[in-house]
Amino acid sequence: MSDVSKKPPHANWILQHPTYQQMKNLEIGDSAQVHAAFLVYMDLAEVRRWKEVSCVKNPELQVVLLEGREKEGEPIQTILPLPAHRSLSHKSIRHVLDRGFPMLLCAVASDSTLVYQRMTDGLVTPDPPVGPFQDMGRRQHRKRRQQR
Repeated sequence: MSDVSKKPPHANWILQHPTYQQMKNLEIGDSAQVHAAFLVYMDLAEVRRWKEVSCVKNPELQVVLLEGREKEGEPIQTILPLPAHRSLSHKSIRHVLDRGFPMLLCAVASDSTLVYQRMTDGLVTPDPPVGPFQDMGRRQHRKRRQQR
């Protein structure tokens, strides 16, 4: 009968989590951003198993930033968790990039969907597209030339 002694999970377990409490103690005025930061923290630390994930306050932007390593020995990355409804200015992005760490922006939807985007200082050359559509344009172009 040891099942009887088990307590059901607390309804507001997030509010009781030590990392959430730590984020709240940073005194960020935007509770939606703090909630988003906690969801991203849980994804990085518990699901993706990042190393040394911690939260820091960015006083200029009044946001919680996360820092961590994707794998042991890799460089620290900064993660900016942002509720999807909130906008960012170029100046805000510049401020986070100036911290000197590689940066990820994580948009957090109202249904807790997380979308990560790598932010860089400048343009990044994308990988070439792959798939059958890559050759399709060339074939159609050849057909047009041959019909002339």
